[in-house]
Amino acid sequence: MEPKMLSESPVRVHASNVGGIDETEVQIQPGVTVLSGRNATNRTSFLQALMAGLGSTRPSLKGDAAEGRVELTVGDETYTRTLTRRGDTIAFGGDPYLDDPELADLFAFLLENNESRRAVARGDDLREIIMRPVDTDQIEAEIRELESEKDDLDDRISGLDQLESTLPDLEARRDEIAAELEEARADLADAQEAIDELDADLEESRSRKEELEAAFQRVREARSEVEDLTFEIETEESTLSELRSERTDLEATLEESEPPDEDPERIDGRLTELRERKRALDETLNELGSVISFNEEMLEGDGLDVAFGQRSNGDDAESNSVTDELLGTDEVVCWTCGSEVERGRIDDTVDALRDLRGERLEERNEVRDRISELTSKRSSIETQRAERQRAEERLEAVEAEIEEVKDRIEALEAEREAAETRVREREAETEDVGAGEYDEVIERHREANELELRVDRLESDLTEVEAEIDETETKIDERETLRERREAVADELTDLRTRVDRIEADAVDAFNEHMAAVLDVLGYDNIDRIWIERRESEVREGRRKVSRARFDLHVVRSTDDGSAYRDTVDHLSESEREVTGLVFALAGYLVHDVYETLPFMVLDSLEAIDSDRIAAMVEYLREYAGYLVVALLPEDAAAIDGDHHTVESI
Repeated sequence: MEPKMLSESPVRVHASNVGGIDETEVQIQPGVTVLSGRNATNRTSFLQALMAGLGSTRPSLKGDAAEGRVELTVGDETYTRTLTRRGDTIAFGGDPYLDDPELADLFAFLLENNESRRAVARGDDLREIIMRPVDTDQIEAEIRELESEKDDLDDRISGLDQLESTLPDLEARRDEIAAELEEARADLADAQEAIDELDADLEESRSRKEELEAAFQRVREARSEVEDLTFEIETEESTLSELRSERTDLEATLEESEPPDEDPERIDGRLTELRERKRALDETLNELGSVISFNEEMLEGDGLDVAFGQRSNGDDAESNSVTDELLGTDEVVCWTCGSEVERGRIDDTVDALRDLRGERLEERNEVRDRISELTSKRSSIETQRAERQRAEERLEAVEAEIEEVKDRIEALEAEREAAETRVREREAETEDVGAGEYDEVIERHREANELELRVDRLESDLTEVEAEIDETETKIDERETLRERREAVADELTDLRTRVDRIEADAVDAFNEHMAAVLDVLGYDNIDRIWIERRESEVREGRRKVSRARFDLHVVRSTDDGSAYRDTVDHLSESEREVTGLVFALAGYLVHDVYETLPFMVLDSLEAIDSDRIAAMVEYLREYAGYLVVALLPEDAAAIDGDHHTVESI
């Protein structure tokens, strides 16, 4: 379904056993939908259900359920998502709206634990978040393929340039042969005229002349055979010279290229281990994300209905309201083990889980870099091995061809020697036939015979040179097409090589542009500017250090007297951090064109922002998503102006 069609239709969401929801059905209208209610009213759980139907694997299964399900219906289309408990993990199935939810999880599903929002809040390197969806391995593979094609085109164009330089020599050779041919034809005509005059002066019998003519014809045939064999020998000797030169080049290539010092199979084994480790880390990260999200919801009071406890003082403890418990005791009933624990211990545990997830994320990135490094190394080794094997096979074939050519030359030389013997024998026969009185006639015929052979050879040479000139000119005509393709390949290479830089630059520009606009709308009096600076830093990648871009967040504040000073992200208020995180996520939403495949954006946990600024933020974001679904407290929801849809019961 096209996003435009989706954003024009109401969306029905039916969910069961997701988060704290037993079962519910809600219809979402295009535009802004506000989920209005107090904490612990399953607003966040409904957002999780919506995310699940759209494809996310972040939502949690209801604590007392083994299976959950979400159906998302638009017109005649229905998308499904199933959640099944398998031990300590949740398996996701069904046919959701998105096949790959990574972009949406990062930039469209903006719950409290959203990575983009939390990265800003923690002051992390924002570049990793923005660039995570970019398949740099695929880009590098395309670059290598295009570089190979470009090298091949360069070689072909260079060869044609060299070929063009031979054209003047070929044309000069053609003119030279044409001049020699014209001279030889004139000499042959003179010789034939002399023979005719001698024939007219001689008084001889018809049979005697025919016998003499037949003898001359046999001489011509024998000499022609010698000429043909000589040409074949010269051709074979030229081939032999080329083969010997190629053999020398191949031997030098093999001597210079040492066999790879590492077995690709060992690298494959290491890659298998690393990929399994990456899969395990991905699963761990998903599980940790779900656990952290679940516990954060429980601590906030939204999610499962949990009875908070109070410390016993000897009398029967009475259940108080959630609000009273949050305000009146430091202990709660743990929702995992059922015992009473200090709330601070649960907070510490969640913080520890966040730290653990950060460590696993860093490890996953290191493993991914190592996979990329080993993949490139294996490709290089395989290329070296293939080139060396081709050189060895070609050298073996060249050695065999050299022996075959030498054998042919030897046989042709033997044939030519025999043919030369026949020429001498037949010349002797002509002398016997015309002994004495025909000596001059014989000499003239011998001369004419040689001229005829020369004319035949020159005509053959001229035909070959003209054909070579035509072929050379045809190939040279192809050079322009090759140059056009090379230019296109060079442009593609430039595009690929700068794609990562361009995405980074676009992300920075988008964030800075929207941050400036949002600050203007929200009117933080003492914040002049919040912006991202893209700079290069040296990082370790495997065993080597490489230059890598980094996104640093900067803040400029102003004092009461109007003077400006530079501040750190750590000094931003909670409200300012939340707004900055949302704007950063919006930049990713736009830079990665998430709206083209998913016209949804969901917002939650905006309590740190005051009502008027929430309303202004919602008004700003509604321009970029066909469906903007936001969970708000009733007093914050009341501040939302303009056309919107409100859901008060889930």
